[in-house]
Amino acid sequence: MNPTDLPALAPSIAAAMAASDHSPDVQLAQTRHRASLVAGWGITPGSRVLELGCGQGDMTAVLAEAVGPGGRVVAVDVADPSYGAPVTLGESAARLSAGRLGPRIEFRFGTDVLDPSAVFPDGAFDHVVLAHCSWYFASLGQLRDTLARVRPWARRLCFTEWDLTPGTGDRLAHLLAVLVQGQAEAAGSHGEGNVRTPFSRETLLRLLPGTGWTADACAPVDTAELQDGDWEVAACLELAASQERLAALAEPVRQLVLSQADVLRAVARPRGNRALAAYSVTAR
Repeated sequence: MNPTDLPALAPSIAAAMAASDHSPDVQLAQTRHRASLVAGWGITPGSRVLELGCGQGDMTAVLAEAVGPGGRVVAVDVADPSYGAPVTLGESAARLSAGRLGPRIEFRFGTDVLDPSAVFPDGAFDHVVLAHCSWYFASLGQLRDTLARVRPWARRLCFTEWDLTPGTGDRLAHLLAVLVQGQAEAAGSHGEGNVRTPFSRETLLRLLPGTGWTADACAPVDTAELQDGDWEVAACLELAASQERLAALAEPVRQLVLSQADVLRAVARPRGNRALAAYSVTAR
């Protein structure tokens, strides 16, 4: 299969996901986004891929389609299989594993690649993939150590994340929601959301050389179909309404978060908040 064929296969890949039973249109949009990314990365049949931060397997399914019957995807996540709603990680993995893509995938939940027991042979993989998972790291130091740890295991890094530069005013709600959540996390109020350590594209590019990777391409990624702007606005407002999360903050930070939440309510739409753009980096 030619990698450029992947986007056309998005409907069948999305149907393999357990979340498609709850929100088929959302799942299809998320799958199309990831299919375009993998097509751009040129991951070919027969490839061996290590995916970090696989979550419910949105990218895992696309990677499994790309590598074909002769390839292999090892999908790793630190979370427990019981994590996630309305579909848990374990439920989603079980659905994928039972389908036609299942024989190409090995899920490893509750696995931290920084743990000395998590070891792969040097050169075991053609690609290591991090897709919209790096803001979930507890710190930039943890991300740096992870990138350095996996460097001997793969010849190529494929990375994508949201771009903090909003570009247009209709992305400001998503940006503000992300920054407030990151601020709360940095100040010691920890939650279970997707945003813990937001950082810029430029920060990632500065980080890579010290981990043994050399970037060879960086490109913007269209996110027009994605719903993540709405999700992060909701997560931020939930944080601002949580007495437990607010109580963990020093008084000046608490008041700053509450004021920023007021601004977010003023600028955000009830739904249809445009997602930030994303960027893709490949490195060797």
